[in-house]
Amino acid sequence: MALPPEVCIRGAGIVGRTLALLLARERIRVALVVAPPPAAAHEDVRAYALNAASRTLLESLRAWPDAAHATPVREMRVNGDDGGRVCFSAAIQKVEALAWIVDVPALEKQLVDAVRFQPQIEVVEAPVPAALTVVCEGKASATRDALGVSYAVTRYPQHAIAARLDAERPHDGTARQWFNDKGEILALLPLGGPGGRSVALVWSVDQFRAPELLASSADDFQTALREASHDALGALTLTSERAAWPLQRAIADRWTGRFPDGKSWALAGDAAHTVHPLAGQGLNLGLADVSVLAEVIQSREYWRSVGDPRLLRRYERTRRTDVLSMSLATDGLQQLFSHGTDPLPALRNWGMRGFDRTRVLKQFIVRQAMGLN
Repeated sequence: MALPPEVCIRGAGIVGRTLALLLARERIRVALVVAPPPAAAHEDVRAYALNAASRTLLESLRAWPDAAHATPVREMRVNGDDGGRVCFSAAIQKVEALAWIVDVPALEKQLVDAVRFQPQIEVVEAPVPAALTVVCEGKASATRDALGVSYAVTRYPQHAIAARLDAERPHDGTARQWFNDKGEILALLPLGGPGGRSVALVWSVDQFRAPELLASSADDFQTALREASHDALGALTLTSERAAWPLQRAIADRWTGRFPDGKSWALAGDAAHTVHPLAGQGLNLGLADVSVLAEVIQSREYWRSVGDPRLLRRYERTRRTDVLSMSLATDGLQQLFSHGTDPLPALRNWGMRGFDRTRVLKQFIVRQAMGLN
């Protein structure tokens, strides 16, 4: 890169690479800090539910995975712990899909390839000086901590277990979720196209039960999973390793600021916030962050630097409200189902049945989740 970068992005995950491509498209010079890969990387079993806004964003960058790695969700079935049930349908909502379940390694490869062919992006091994540094290092960001930013974490007494499975019966493009009376949340997300039988598992379980499930034999784990999913897809067979991580929600008290030398910084993605995965909105929030940040920078007055504090405050005000709303909503649902004392089970399942009959409210919620409101 002949001229020095205007923006340095610390963190080359999905959020960081997406931001680099958005800025480079506007002819902004970017340095992307890519850490060396770990010596012994484990199999990545993650899959994300991406909404329509995220898909449009990634397609505009030519980074959307092919159909084999982005399965449309035509229907979503959410089951309570005492007969409550809510169903969402793409056909009823008159949309192509409620979301797409995207294979993480496939999406990461698309972004890596796109960055490689973008001359405005220079891949570097260490941070370099720039008018603006954007921190996309994830929830354990060392840069955020070094800046003295408070990251208020609320830890849930749960761990998420993720894996890939083959089901006895086709998933029919349906995402299924169960809340039980122990506060556990099980999701089976469709993979491999509408007629496929592969599913991604995200199972939020008690933190003391998680080690037991991880250490159990494949047969015992599959039996427990088939029981928890009420035999909806028949026998389930593990096709991957199992992974687990602790669950939390968090938000930084400051998303923007200045280094001692006067240059600016901003946080985005999990470095700024995390939410409970029950609504599948974590990555959508991160992609919305960088979409707004890139738009604010692109539409700035000609005399403003990309690191102008007023620009960055616009970004923070816009995104903080949406993130807080989603964080409170997912936390409220988690809390609602974490207590099994009467009369809560009857009330929450009655509420689910009532909500399922309210077409206008359901349409609003679907459009909100899709990023269309």
